[in-house]
Amino acid sequence: MNPTTPTGKSRGANDGLVLALAGNPNAGKTTIFNAMTGARQHVGNYPGVTVEIKEGSCRHDGSKIQIVDLPGTYSLTAYSAEELVAWNFIIHEKPDAVIDILDASNIERNLYLAVQIMELGGPLVLALNMADVAKRRGLKFDLELLQTLLGVPIVETIGNKGAGKDALLEAAVEMANRPEPPKPHLINYGLEIEAELAKLQQRVEALDLAALGLDAPPTRWIALKLIEGDTDLRDHIGDVALIEAADRAAQRLESLLGDSPEALIADHRYGFISGACQEAARSTIESRHTMSDQIDLIVTHRVLGIPIFLGLMYLTFQLTFTLGGPPMDWIDAGFTWLGETISGFWGPGSDSLLRSLLVDGIIGGVGGVIVFLPNILLLFLAIAFLEDSGYMARAAFLMDRLMHKIGLHGKSFVPMLIGFGCSVPAIMATRTLENRRDRLVTMLVVPLMSCGARLPIYALIIPAFFPQAWHAPMLWVIYLIGILLAIGCAKLLKKTILRGETPPFVMELPPYRMPTFKSVSLHMWNRGGEYLKKAGTVILGISILLWAMQQWPGLPETQVQQFDEQRQVVEANPTTDADAQLEQLAEIDHEQASVTLQSSLMGRVGRGIEPILRPCGFDWKISTSMIGAFAAKEVFVTQMGIVHSLGEEQGEEATTLREKIQASYTPLQGFCIMLFCLISAPCISTIVMTRRESNSWFWAMFQLVGLTVLAWLVTAGVYQVGMLVT
Repeated sequence: MNPTTPTGKSRGANDGLVLALAGNPNAGKTTIFNAMTGARQHVGNYPGVTVEIKEGSCRHDGSKIQIVDLPGTYSLTAYSAEELVAWNFIIHEKPDAVIDILDASNIERNLYLAVQIMELGGPLVLALNMADVAKRRGLKFDLELLQTLLGVPIVETIGNKGAGKDALLEAAVEMANRPEPPKPHLINYGLEIEAELAKLQQRVEALDLAALGLDAPPTRWIALKLIEGDTDLRDHIGDVALIEAADRAAQRLESLLGDSPEALIADHRYGFISGACQEAARSTIESRHTMSDQIDLIVTHRVLGIPIFLGLMYLTFQLTFTLGGPPMDWIDAGFTWLGETISGFWGPGSDSLLRSLLVDGIIGGVGGVIVFLPNILLLFLAIAFLEDSGYMARAAFLMDRLMHKIGLHGKSFVPMLIGFGCSVPAIMATRTLENRRDRLVTMLVVPLMSCGARLPIYALIIPAFFPQAWHAPMLWVIYLIGILLAIGCAKLLKKTILRGETPPFVMELPPYRMPTFKSVSLHMWNRGGEYLKKAGTVILGISILLWAMQQWPGLPETQVQQFDEQRQVVEANPTTDADAQLEQLAEIDHEQASVTLQSSLMGRVGRGIEPILRPCGFDWKISTSMIGAFAAKEVFVTQMGIVHSLGEEQGEEATTLREKIQASYTPLQGFCIMLFCLISAPCISTIVMTRRESNSWFWAMFQLVGLTVLAWLVTAGVYQVGMLVT
């Protein structure tokens, strides 16, 4: 159908451009409308409602332009008759461009309508009206930056003086005549809302939207309005199954997040607006979220902000170790009992491969990883609380200032924050970066953030070599080293092979909220569940493979006979001291196990790379464990458990892996192990994801080789300096 005028008359393709004026009540919209149209205007009611609507005309470069003054409205959700008219005209009448009049002195509140129009993706121009009033109130805007952040032209106007009228009309005509309309602006509404939006959007795409007169709005926008509960849109669509699906989605979100989807979506929009104003306005007089702004005065302070962030991270790590200690001991004791019970099915001294596979390979390998589940859950619990409360957005905002100095921006820090959980989704999150160079830089340095897979390594090493009071500080230090290295490497890349300009963007600052127990628990368990699933599948398979590599090819028969003869000599010449005899036999068993391990496939590989890693303080056992960590970082703990359990005499008092490595290595070596595991090549899944997201094996291999070389240089340097000063 042809677009119509407000009075319902059909307008043809040659009637000239149609511009719609939108804006909040009292933003000066009517004043600008009068200044543009003069006496060439008339007033009527919009068809079907009693809401007054004005229509006028003016001329620009010899062409007639129709201008429609829409009713003042605060949003595009059709609650009031005024909102319904504005909604219908923009959606169904399809004006060539929309001019949104903003009260510059109340910009945060006025931008809410603009954001909703931006999400529609239509041609939009913003008029920053009452610029003189805003200036008197101490508000100063960086218009160029604000235009870049919002992605739409902005013109300063003073409606009652006619200032800026011609520039505004020129910008609107230019926008209307663009060959392609701008893309819809996408606001990230958080993991839960985005998941429901994606499912609902698929159902919307299956509808015949053109037949419904909804071929212009993006399907994502329609799905969003359905979840918001827009009654007019629901009535217009009339699809019962789709509306019921939207209701179920809204109920799930409210149950999970503790508030209505409409309120949650509004919070994210105002978060986007607040972030834009923080960047481009020197001061903002009014604020929708008074309490949030008061908190932000402290937590986003230029001096106090980063120390507060580091302090919260320290408290998170203190919580991880303090509360995680007892349940870790319980799980460890459970696996120790299980191993002893299964070993009891075989007689003392048995060299059964099945016993070794079950006890050394599976229980020693997988159990050595699962024992750290309490630490994983507690860390994810704390991070989920900080994310859902709105603080993590502030952390990214804080880092934005630092990121600008290295050629990136705070949006790059978001994938880095996700990297604390897992590098794979963190690399996927770089899709939010529009600049390819920024994407590449970010995905290359993301593995330097300590993912959850590294936490078992830290939880093994730190308590083994450092006193209780140093547990949280050491974990804090290793995480901080990763962040600083990531920033340093990013700066180096941006100065060299990936040099380029970084466009500004809006860092969303949603209001603070008290997270619901259900939401935080679900986030914690989802991540913890992935860890358990990985332990029961990938790590189990790798544990069996590593165990097999350490069993074969085995010792030649002649060497086995030599060890048997040594035992026979000890047994044939009993001493008066039975304990001494048992000790001699134990030494023979341990020596045979050690020689067997060294002659195995894994032992030979470890011996081969030991000279390369020796400057880092690593022996062949640590070197072989580093190989296993390439498959999955947790496998380092698995491999160390297998290596140190093979050859352990049955019947002797069980000792934990932590105690064994404590007896074999120094605190300096322990710190270097953590350092190397932090920096070195990420797991194979991360390499594959980098290849997919960069669409190049070059960058994947660059990441693999570059981080491994960096790990060797840093770790070797720390170890050699440490040896000199100790």
